[in-house]
Amino acid sequence: MRLATFNLESLDLPPRAPRPIEARIALLRPELERAAADILCLQEVNSQHAAGSQERILTALDQLLEGTPYAAFARAATTSQSGHGPADVHNLVTLSRWPIRTSRSVRHELIPPIRYDSVTAGPKDAADGGEIAFDRPVLLTAVDTGAGSPLNIINCHLRAPLASTIPGQKQTPFVWKSISGWAEGFCISSIKRNAQALEVRLLADRLLEDDQQAAIVVAGDFNAEDYESPLRILVGAEQDTGNGSLAAASLIVLDRAIPADRRFSVVHQGRPQMLDHILCSRSLYGKFRGIKVHNEALSDEAVGYARVDRPVGSYHACVVAEFD
Repeated sequence: MRLATFNLESLDLPPRAPRPIEARIALLRPELERAAADILCLQEVNSQHAAGSQERILTALDQLLEGTPYAAFARAATTSQSGHGPADVHNLVTLSRWPIRTSRSVRHELIPPIRYDSVTAGPKDAADGGEIAFDRPVLLTAVDTGAGSPLNIINCHLRAPLASTIPGQKQTPFVWKSISGWAEGFCISSIKRNAQALEVRLLADRLLEDDQQAAIVVAGDFNAEDYESPLRILVGAEQDTGNGSLAAASLIVLDRAIPADRRFSVVHQGRPQMLDHILCSRSLYGKFRGIKVHNEALSDEAVGYARVDRPVGSYHACVVAEFD
């Protein structure tokens, strides 16, 4: 079994997309074909209006997958907060060669929005009574691989390390009025990222409580490197808990098997970073056979956004793990 994760970076159609879908397909489809995945976790899939329907559909994704084996795969996708159809932007999609038993979006199911009063926002009425909520859900999918118990896949895209908006603290979308305002916004984004990692950890614990041998994969764009807080929360290593009897419930970061000089899925301002990960439960780890990151064609995202006229590819690399 080959399982892959890939951030498509706002896959969309004009007029919202700055480039025709054909230009993006020319770069993205070969990436998907090379992955040759049996299960594919995608992030940042935008939706489009459907004529005569209030629900949005994933037309851009359909066009990207057309003519590939993935077009016939079973599909699960996150839903909007209304629960009717996908959200406008940044949906998660999981594709499977095998039947999907169940799927659901999970957003504040185990952790409620966090009550928070801003310390730098203005005017005063905008600073009171606020909540910190996750930007998007994660996607829990149970796949019937024919092995008896289902394979539980949690597809996730955690908050990026970009400062959240603070009312009254912006001069322009990218210019802050004060360091204090930026610092608070950056702190809030960190809270979102860590809290959603905690919800995913709690979700994995629920699955393990129901079945200690549950096969679990957590894959996606974590916007964090190994040993940073979100990964430590998700892994639950015994050196952190101090309790060896809990070790069987910890998750394993599979991309640690990639040689250090090849272990990066994003390049930012000249610095290679591994932000996209695949983790698995102990029971599934026994079937793990290898992992690769397809980063040969990866460009520096900071340079690309500054100098490239309407980029068409993705500044994330596809990560592929193999299991028996």
